[in-house]
Amino acid sequence: MDRRDMAASHRGRSSARGQAWGRGWRGRGEGRGRSRGAGPSPPPPPPPSTSSFPAAGATAADAGGDAPPIAGSCPDMCPARERAQRERLRDLAVFERVGGDPARTSPSLAVKKFCRTISSTSVQASDIRPLPVLRETMDYLLHLLDSSEHQFGIVHDFIFDRTRSVRQDLSMQNIVNDQAIQIYEDVIKFHIISHQILARNCQDSDASSLCYLNMEQLMKCLISLYDMYDVIHKSNSQSSKETEYYSFYVLLHLGCKIPKMVDSLSLWYGHLPTSIVQSKEMIFARSILRYYNLGNFKRFFCIIAAEATDLQLRLLEPFLNEARVRALMYFNHSGYKLQHHPLTHLSEILMIEEVELETLCRLCGLEISKNEDTKAFAPKQASFSLPGSIPQSNGIYISRESQR
Repeated sequence: MDRRDMAASHRGRSSARGQAWGRGWRGRGEGRGRSRGAGPSPPPPPPPSTSSFPAAGATAADAGGDAPPIAGSCPDMCPARERAQRERLRDLAVFERVGGDPARTSPSLAVKKFCRTISSTSVQASDIRPLPVLRETMDYLLHLLDSSEHQFGIVHDFIFDRTRSVRQDLSMQNIVNDQAIQIYEDVIKFHIISHQILARNCQDSDASSLCYLNMEQLMKCLISLYDMYDVIHKSNSQSSKETEYYSFYVLLHLGCKIPKMVDSLSLWYGHLPTSIVQSKEMIFARSILRYYNLGNFKRFFCIIAAEATDLQLRLLEPFLNEARVRALMYFNHSGYKLQHHPLTHLSEILMIEEVELETLCRLCGLEISKNEDTKAFAPKQASFSLPGSIPQSNGIYISRESQR
């Protein structure tokens, strides 16, 4: 027998052994199963959650296993132990320094910092602020938001960190009531105001990163707040601002500024009480989304000017010029070449000053013609293109002619 025959014979024996082992293993396993009877069927998978959102965040029990929630006893905005440590390390923000000294602070200035690795099993009650102190801390932080002594980026960084610490203390104590909800609503108000101001400076790379982080925390706060709303509903309680704060989530879908939900907005509406879905604020938000998707920009801007609350307008402002650029694209693709679009007329429709509108037109590659005192652009211009960077809007402008 030559080497090829020997190799073939060896492969045949190996294959036969493998098949026999496989058959024997299956036979023994199946035989045992039949002799004992059919085993219990595996438990069905848990039903999917009806909530459109993930969990609001770790509570005290989540952070420390089965540890009960902590009852905070810290009387100051910053625990004494942390104040002493940060004085020693010269780790004081400009708002916390006495006389500008980076190694000296006071209970009326120092605010507890956010700690990422805190656990309810190792923290002491004296390190956690009770609800009245958290309310006092939040009022103090909102007061700093109006400060003009420092650049907004410095103010934002400080309040951004300290409000996370406030939320952390609420979570460690597992506090969910009307007062805690008011604190969360104030935190969201801070993030929306920051969203507006930071967006105006987004050309700066540092501001762009701050915009992203601010939006991330805004979404987390909204998700936690909605879960808290669900909890107080069970005790027949409701926040007076609830409908407006639900509308923020809808408005954030303009321009894809948030990650796409697993469920569509239509399914999300189905989880909400009818009173919320049919509220004035939610109808406004849904109308804004519908008019934008339909390209009805006249109604889009008119309804914003007429019905938007202050916070809704602040939330929408960074997106307004994107909507105006899209409207210019529609105007350029429609009409006849000889039928020019006067900028004066378009500025009234898009509620923007004519000078700003001209800047947007030129950014889009549109050629502006001037006839006497009237500036206009002809449609069907092949040079039109969506700009990579769009200047931020200064809000809604209503001309005197429109007011008449």
